[in-house]
Amino acid sequence: MTIRLYDTSARQIRDFSPLRPGCVSIYLCGATVQAAPHIGHIRSGLNFDIMRRWFDYRGYDVTFVRNVTDIDDKIIAKSADQNRPWWAIGYENERAFNDGYHALGCLPPTYEPRATGHITEMVEMMRGLIERGHAYEADGNVYFDVRSFPEYLALSNQELDNLQQPSGAGETGKRDPRDFAMWKAAKPGEPSWETPWGRGRPGWHLECSAMAHKYLGTAFDIHGGGLDLVFPHHENEIAQAKAYGDDFARYWVHNAWVTMSGEKMSKSLGNSVLVSEMVKRWRPIVLRYYLGTPHYRSMIEYSEEALREAESAFARIEGFVQRVVEKAGAVEPAAEVPLAFAEAMDDDLGVPQALAVVHTTVRQGNSALAADDKEAAVARLAEVRSMLGVLGLDPLDPHWAGETDRGEDLHGVVDTLVRMVLDQREAARARKDWPTADAIRDQLSQSGLVIEDSPQGPRWSLGPR
Repeated sequence: MTIRLYDTSARQIRDFSPLRPGCVSIYLCGATVQAAPHIGHIRSGLNFDIMRRWFDYRGYDVTFVRNVTDIDDKIIAKSADQNRPWWAIGYENERAFNDGYHALGCLPPTYEPRATGHITEMVEMMRGLIERGHAYEADGNVYFDVRSFPEYLALSNQELDNLQQPSGAGETGKRDPRDFAMWKAAKPGEPSWETPWGRGRPGWHLECSAMAHKYLGTAFDIHGGGLDLVFPHHENEIAQAKAYGDDFARYWVHNAWVTMSGEKMSKSLGNSVLVSEMVKRWRPIVLRYYLGTPHYRSMIEYSEEALREAESAFARIEGFVQRVVEKAGAVEPAAEVPLAFAEAMDDDLGVPQALAVVHTTVRQGNSALAADDKEAAVARLAEVRSMLGVLGLDPLDPHWAGETDRGEDLHGVVDTLVRMVLDQREAARARKDWPTADAIRDQLSQSGLVIEDSPQGPRWSLGPR
């Protein structure tokens, strides 16, 4: 058994070999909390939640760090625009991110450090980099000297002479326009902290290098994040950490975007779909299925039609689970997932191929139910639950229990009314009045209900939107 991952730095799939046998350390670039999350933000959390769950299943002791960037240019700009404290905006949106992660079933990280809680560690790293000749102070700013680090741009495979380094307002005194800011001098009215080089605030890249060092040490296994972070963020993290003396991350894993009309979903483009709104319109478990089941390196083009297809596909799985439980009672997950599922997950987290095994097993289980083979149906459900557990999609998991509880009173009222209509249909069938029975069924279908005739009698469920 060997897990294999696509390593951005190597540009190929590599066998995973942990630094410490039986342990895996993961650092994921988390939320920059200037606004509430859209589904593109949460996709990253979901992809790495599935990675974390698979390592758990394979018996690894996982340390999973996901940071919060609670101070940056955008948060400060929002503070000025809204005339609100920067920390209030950050905390409000941090809670919105955590609500989104929780709603879609992401396990909480081992540690979730905030940038503003680690100024001391950042100052210490800057001091070391200045002493080693990799950084310098100018006008109260502290810059990283990119020419002092020969490996710079190895991750993104760019040429230094062609580099266009993003710069912010007030970044004066650079020796080279390609140098990047680790610390920004204080401006009137902006948040700032005291340092040996004057008051100021951290640059975006320094935060992650310092926090990864504190929580995972000088070397760790996997650094993750969205594909858009390869440059400049991850490239600059590497430069800071390695110039400081850390070995840093051994594998770099990046998830692709959620797009809309071919463009990356982002708040700045105004094409984002907020998680808080989506969970009002779609069941969170369906959203998880939609965002979590494509391969993590594949783009997802957002559309209502694709969401409806995901809803229908998950309904087939959920319907099978429900039918077996009704027939056989509670069924525990199998101790091991099927071999084909494991092979797919070991191969760069091949969730689409693994999901195909889930659907094949569901079809086998439905065939067993049709043949009244209770033992085989139960065995298939045990396998399905074990696979869905790895994907965070087991409808019988206590996390999703609230979904079935929501609107329970209304469900009871609807059930009573539908039962009355179904009784009329059964009476029509009993007197062989097939046109009336079919008309009742068609009317119920047009209302969004799916009617299924079973040995225990007819039952209903909500159909796809």
